[in-house]
Amino acid sequence: MKEGKKQTANPFDMPQKKMGWCPGCGNYRILDALKGALHESGIDRRELVIVSGIGQAAKTPQYVNANMFNGLHGRALPAALGVKLARPDLVVVAESGDGCMYGEGGNHFLHAIRRNADITVIVHNNMVYGLTKGQASPTSMVGMTTPVQVEGVMLEPFNPLAVALSLGAPFVARASAGDGDQTKDIFKQALAFKGVSVVDVFQPCVVFNKLNTYKWFSEHTFYLDSSHDVTDRTQAIRISLDSERLALGVLYRHEGRETYEELLGAEPAALGEQRLADDELQEVINSFR
Repeated sequence: MKEGKKQTANPFDMPQKKMGWCPGCGNYRILDALKGALHESGIDRRELVIVSGIGQAAKTPQYVNANMFNGLHGRALPAALGVKLARPDLVVVAESGDGCMYGEGGNHFLHAIRRNADITVIVHNNMVYGLTKGQASPTSMVGMTTPVQVEGVMLEPFNPLAVALSLGAPFVARASAGDGDQTKDIFKQALAFKGVSVVDVFQPCVVFNKLNTYKWFSEHTFYLDSSHDVTDRTQAIRISLDSERLALGVLYRHEGRETYEELLGAEPAALGEQRLADDELQEVINSFR
């Protein structure tokens, strides 16, 4: 920092919080990118809720100075939806790992996209179950050996971007934990987008995944440039299906789709502050007689 230039403190920081991740874990860099994006987006930490499931990535909300809900394994998205419907005025982020979101939570992932609530979905994709000591996850590559898959993974990996695009997700992006500034920018775009935004983030697990390292991701990824048309869904699907050259950046965005809250006619006020007129309440009571 240059002399005389004062650095603004990030209100989302929790400097005294003890961290539960291994040294060198990609989660640290994703956390820094998220807090930077939240701060630079001008979001009030009191108006933010971060929801997660279970896993190493799911610890993220515990390290952000904001409202948080840590739920069941694979159940971050329905909890996030409940928060958004009860308080449509809040900024809601659902953040967890590839096992939690794409494995145990796979069905919720599909229907969260269909509903299109105004929620930012961030998935730490390290292609392994890091919390439970390194067995294959839905995104593990064919041939990868683990303590459980001792002869190598046999199944084709789940492709979250292709699935999201095929279901009509209006904002689909991929980032890399190794590139802090670019990832922060992608997060800012996702947070500003109205509707469900899906960001899959490559996140090296330095202990249990010796295949997909920082070096491996650097060698196998590239950034989409200005020639990429983010409104071309067909092109985005084609790019998402390329398993050799893995694209980073915003693959697709489609503005203007109605959100789930709008379709339901959800009131902007908090659910607990809404009042039902006496005649309307009586009509509801009479309908059950």
